[in-house]
Amino acid sequence: MIGFIKSFFSFLIFQPLYNALIILYVIIPDIGAAIILLTIIIRLLLIPVSKKSIASQKRMQDIQPELKKIQKKYKHDRALQGKKVMEFYKEKKVNPTSGCMPMIIQLVFLIALYRVFIVGLGSDAPTELLYSFVKDPGQLNPIAFGFFDLSVPSIPLAIVAAALQFYQAKMMMRKQEKEKKKDKEKSKNKNKDETEPDFSTMIQQQLVYMGPVITLIIGVQFAAGLILYWAITTIFMIVQQHFVLSEDEDKEKKLNKRLAPSGNK
Repeated sequence: MIGFIKSFFSFLIFQPLYNALIILYVIIPDIGAAIILLTIIIRLLLIPVSKKSIASQKRMQDIQPELKKIQKKYKHDRALQGKKVMEFYKEKKVNPTSGCMPMIIQLVFLIALYRVFIVGLGSDAPTELLYSFVKDPGQLNPIAFGFFDLSVPSIPLAIVAAALQFYQAKMMMRKQEKEKKKDKEKSKNKNKDETEPDFSTMIQQQLVYMGPVITLIIGVQFAAGLILYWAITTIFMIVQQHFVLSEDEDKEKKLNKRLAPSGNK
């Protein structure tokens, strides 16, 4: 079974990615440029999945105020609270686990690309892995842009990748932080129990910092080619998030204008 999974993974993901990298390297004989182009192609193919993930995360943030009310109302009965929360998710047509699939897909591609870079960087391209129509480039030069060795770890690039991931996470939490400030202003005279953050919010806030730290730890140990892919992927996601969130904010502003009392002119 394990052998079948490995063969399936190699045939369906690893080999196509490897050949795509070689094709790009033959066209543009710079491994850095080839990795950036490959990353953009992968992200373009995954746009439907990532867009759905961003929308799902935003939807989860939008329903947080109502979710907190339910959690507070049934806080003394955990079983009933869980039941009411699941009914609420069903009513709002929200799947709290829907954001996991894009992360799994991203991890699969990351593992495949790690193998691609290990096999390809600084060595002869294994001819048995190349498709018949792909030209054998021979020795691959791991030096990108004339000075950057992508076959060894790069601490500066790892720091950049971690900073980009932190910015992306904070960008996603922006609306939730605004609502949190409003809640604090409204609840200055209320007791602590009413203003205590729920478990899911605490987890999201921790991930804002844990994600970049994990990226930094991985980045200083693995080949810079892999971290270059991660950094370009994060930049792509930041741009995509900007457009998705801006579109939703425009819709919300238009809705608020329509709902505003006509007498306020």
